[in-house]
Amino acid sequence: MNNILFRILALIQKELVAIFKDPRSRFVLVGPPILQMIVFGYAGTFDLNNVPYVLVDKSHSSESTRFISGLNGSGIFTCVATAGNIQQARPLLNARQTLLIIQIPQHFQRNLSTGHPAQIQVIADGRNSNTAALAIGYLNEVVSQFNAAFRARHFSGQPPPPAVLHIRSWFNPDLLSRWQFVPAMIGLITMLAVMILTAMTVAREREQGTFDQLLVTPFTPLEIMAGKATPPILVGLGQSAVIILIVRYWFQVPYYGTAEAIILTVVIFIIAAAGMGLLVSSISSTMQQALLGTFVLVMPSALLSGMATPVSNMPRAIQDFTLLNPLRYDVQASREAFLQGANVHQLLPDLIPMAVIATVTLLTASWLFRRIQ
Repeated sequence: MNNILFRILALIQKELVAIFKDPRSRFVLVGPPILQMIVFGYAGTFDLNNVPYVLVDKSHSSESTRFISGLNGSGIFTCVATAGNIQQARPLLNARQTLLIIQIPQHFQRNLSTGHPAQIQVIADGRNSNTAALAIGYLNEVVSQFNAAFRARHFSGQPPPPAVLHIRSWFNPDLLSRWQFVPAMIGLITMLAVMILTAMTVAREREQGTFDQLLVTPFTPLEIMAGKATPPILVGLGQSAVIILIVRYWFQVPYYGTAEAIILTVVIFIIAAAGMGLLVSSISSTMQQALLGTFVLVMPSALLSGMATPVSNMPRAIQDFTLLNPLRYDVQASREAFLQGANVHQLLPDLIPMAVIATVTLLTASWLFRRIQ
């Protein structure tokens, strides 16, 4: 037993020296993950903080002025230009200088005073459907506030509407998309680094001609797997710790779960990622093939993880395929640990599949070490 541990530790030391001997490699392991986390944290948000619009006000009444004041005072809408009609405003929409064209009709105030519908025409840039839908949703809130204020001024003696929505969001009270997006980035950034490191280990040995020498040593396939996988796992754990600190203290995303929950999630996921990297490495003859194979796996894993779009919105066949993706379980577990306050027991439906994937990939990679030359 002591001999086995000694051999594994010697191989781990060899791999760590290969990883950290180059100063540029040391920077690559630390600098890019932090930079990616900060860039994606600010860029990867679905919140809409500025909606430029062109105003076509044909009413020029006190009520239209109140509506426009409420629109501009919301902190989201910005009037970039005024126009006399839709045709004059269209070039700005075509050139993407505005997102909405808002036209207030001529008899806007008269219709309000007589109880008739006072329609406001809105033309949205549908080339980005998600952004347009968000902008229209914000505009509906402004209209609702305007209607409530108008009713209070002119119909204060009437009873309130029979049904009123009182909205309360659990886990993310302000519906900030960054709270949902940033915790999911922990797994993606770590997965990329761990898979690249593990995929390059055996491929580097083959390319340098030392893999055959490794096979004739007393190392068993399991010992080779342990020695090759442990250094990337240790690097991944360090990267994950730094990224989690950035998520918690830089982006101010609250953490409500237990410490054991996020630690176990990170450890099992990194082992699964290392297993996938070793699987790629075991069937790659060169480091270039290993690198390309890594990106072939990472990109679909990110798209099918539910990080940007819910898995439930995907076709049924694609949903079944995502069950083989460890990043899907990590994204879900990280969000539940951060926002929902989940503990280890509540995360078992995500942790068990990740553990199964890790076991299968590691055992398959160790089996392939001796059979693929």
